[in-house]
Amino acid sequence: MSKLSDIDTWLVENLSSLLAKHQVPGAAVAVFANGEVIDHAAGVLNKGTGVESTVDSVFQIGSITKVWTTTLAMQLVDEGRLDLDKPVRDYLPEFVLSDDDAASRITVRQLTCHTSGFEGDIFTDTGQGDDCVAKLVATLSDVPQLFQPGEMFSYNNAGYCVLGRIVEVLRGKSYDDCLREHLFAPLGLTHAAAGPYDAIRYRAAIGHLQASPADAPEPAPAWALTRSNVPAGSHLAMRPRDLLTFVRMHLNEGRADDGTQVLKPETARAMWERQVELPYLGLMGGAWGLGWMIFDWDGGPVIGHDGGTIGQSAFLRVVPGSNVAVALLTNGGKPLHLYLDIFRKVLGDLAGVEVPPLPEPNAAEAPADPSRYVGEYSSQVADIVVTQDEEGGLWLERTMKGMFADLGAAPEKSRLLGYKGDTLVAEHDGLGLHMPHAFVGDDGAGRALYVHTGRADRRVSR
Repeated sequence: MSKLSDIDTWLVENLSSLLAKHQVPGAAVAVFANGEVIDHAAGVLNKGTGVESTVDSVFQIGSITKVWTTTLAMQLVDEGRLDLDKPVRDYLPEFVLSDDDAASRITVRQLTCHTSGFEGDIFTDTGQGDDCVAKLVATLSDVPQLFQPGEMFSYNNAGYCVLGRIVEVLRGKSYDDCLREHLFAPLGLTHAAAGPYDAIRYRAAIGHLQASPADAPEPAPAWALTRSNVPAGSHLAMRPRDLLTFVRMHLNEGRADDGTQVLKPETARAMWERQVELPYLGLMGGAWGLGWMIFDWDGGPVIGHDGGTIGQSAFLRVVPGSNVAVALLTNGGKPLHLYLDIFRKVLGDLAGVEVPPLPEPNAAEAPADPSRYVGEYSSQVADIVVTQDEEGGLWLERTMKGMFADLGAAPEKSRLLGYKGDTLVAEHDGLGLHMPHAFVGDDGAGRALYVHTGRADRRVSR
């Protein structure tokens, strides 16, 4: 096993060149092992201004926020004020979906592990006021139910907005104030921002986007997603060291560095327990706990979460058995490839964990019955059409909708190739990634009912 000092030296020697290799404008990384934390930064926070990234710079952590939201909810469980297995309507009588029966049965637990079953990418802008989350929840009455509550996994941002609203109601204060008072303060965080008005007090990164895969990353037109989605991950920003302070609390049986009991020991451990198994998706974990992703990697288990906002990407992995954690925050380019280079080295040397490679096409897994996949699938975010050409090849075309189309996302068409069983991969996406698409379920005629990329998009064609 390498010592932490060896990793420290390796980052000093390699971080800048790795950023250049993967076209990442700026990044910061922190590693926890042997009771110590090291951190490093390189590149720039904004190519438009040239401000350099430092270890005290704050980056958005995106959906890693969901672990914080779950932690806020679990504090209420510890206090006896919230029961994970009671219906959401016990706490939010106004919770309404297009399927009223399903809405009446969805539990708080199902929100935490993405099994509530309603469509989850709802990014309605309800303003900048402290009532923005409440207003978003009030807009969900026409949101469709994709499957029965508890039936399967489908990543759900709106579900976490509902969970955040429960926290707001039980605490009697805004989500941002809940974060500050019940996590930032007891953890002693010094560089954490609940939103842009906090982040401006620090050296804050802006995301970078590419007009096409051949173009260089350029500053994004907006800093953050809508505030209404803050419990799901639209605004929270911090330095990696502060993110690992939060992680250490979870590793240390719910205790902050100064001994403050933020969660009960059994509660912190319960958040790591498997709640639902995932389809084989290659890039995501094999299961989900309460807030946490669970990765069944050699040398693990490993828990963690990823996050993505407008041009910013965040990666967090924790090995409880070795008391090792690493956080990487980035602002554009090809961050997934940077993540692999860093995490393979750090987790391999410090925890004996083998980070698996990115998915690659496998000719031996060519689909036996392409007709199972052909058809149209749809969600609030995108329309997907899968077709078969004259030679029998499968093609997937994705057309983004709503705010994602407004950000300039052009329609993408890729050949689908064999990977593993009913999980196929796109031939390319311009960033060197073969995105897995799992075709799951049955529409009654032998065809897949969903195309699953972490989110289940339901078949809409006959």
